[in-house]
Amino acid sequence: MRARTGRVLASAMMLTLLVACGDEKPEPDPKPDGGGPGVVAEPVVDAAAPDPVSDHTVEEPGERTGAIQPPDIVVTDDEPLDEATVSAIAALDDVESLESVSLAQITVENESFTVAAVDPATYRNFTPPGSAQLAEVWSRVAAGEIAVSRALEKKLQQDEQGYAQLGARKIHVGAIADQAIGIDAVVNTTWIESLGMTPGNALLIRTGIAAPQTLREPIAALVGEDRMQLVDALTTNGLDPDAYLTAVLVGSFAEAVGVFNYTPIGGGRIAPDPAWVKSHIETRTVPILGSVTCNTFIFPQLEAALFEVKAQGLADEIHPEEYAGCYYPRFIAGSSKLSNHSFGLALDLNVPGNQRGTVGEMDRGVVAIFKKWGFGWGGDWNYTDPMHFEMAQIVRPEAVNTRR
Repeated sequence: MRARTGRVLASAMMLTLLVACGDEKPEPDPKPDGGGPGVVAEPVVDAAAPDPVSDHTVEEPGERTGAIQPPDIVVTDDEPLDEATVSAIAALDDVESLESVSLAQITVENESFTVAAVDPATYRNFTPPGSAQLAEVWSRVAAGEIAVSRALEKKLQQDEQGYAQLGARKIHVGAIADQAIGIDAVVNTTWIESLGMTPGNALLIRTGIAAPQTLREPIAALVGEDRMQLVDALTTNGLDPDAYLTAVLVGSFAEAVGVFNYTPIGGGRIAPDPAWVKSHIETRTVPILGSVTCNTFIFPQLEAALFEVKAQGLADEIHPEEYAGCYYPRFIAGSSKLSNHSFGLALDLNVPGNQRGTVGEMDRGVVAIFKKWGFGWGGDWNYTDPMHFEMAQIVRPEAVNTRR
């Protein structure tokens, strides 16, 4: 049985969205949906005709059949769950039904979201009734579009035609519809390879009238206690803190993050695997800021950006005494969600004058230079975080002046 640790696995693609500071609470929602806890808004389908993607279409789901019920247990892994294990779980007493899906984690403006690749014909029965019963939602997914929850839609950057960038591909947002508990967006299974997702790395399990706790031991015997999450934990604190947490970062950060193992240690803090820290985190002296501790992968473009800031005569616009760090391993306050600070891939500058939700005082010349060198800026977000810069794409300078 594996120890109870969290694990983040980075794969070869990344949804090109931004991650905010990991020590901040998620921003308040200025436009609540109007319901209290448990109230689900009606789905919204794009009024335009579907835009089928030739290499990402599956058969129309047809008429819905079967019971509509949420999952009671979620099993996740960083590898495909083998057929023998899935069959053994399905055969357990009190397992009413299960659904195989592929899960990937993305982070958008200070919150982590889960994208699932699903069979729209069968997965729909695990969603709220309003979503499950609206056939147009699942026709959109079958046509190769993405259906997103309201929470993600409010943050997701889309162009004028309603497309969001996923790695090297754009995908059209075809519907806004609440999903199964713990899932924020769905695509059909043809996207698995294109997005670098792990096929069949999760199971949604329903126990019917049986209490989910009665299945904890038999499922744990098959997959390990640390790979199973009870859904009631998902609905209250985001993720079961004792569970094996796997985030497949669909993006260009596989080399920078690798497999990130950590253990929650209380007070919102985490203890990353010392071997990971040794291989990924280091302290260097960089221009303007001096000594900083970050992910090794970020230094070439961080140094290039700071050299250029200095060369452009803007060094005084960055205040070393107001630098708030780069590598900061902890959850976002009040949640079980990690940010890029946990991986050492983000830094906060000029903190006092650049608080969340403000325009901030960051010099726009400095911002432009950081963007040139592959950094995203929190000042561009819907709920701004102008102190925050993070590695949004990999940019490797061919030659950088090494004089400090």
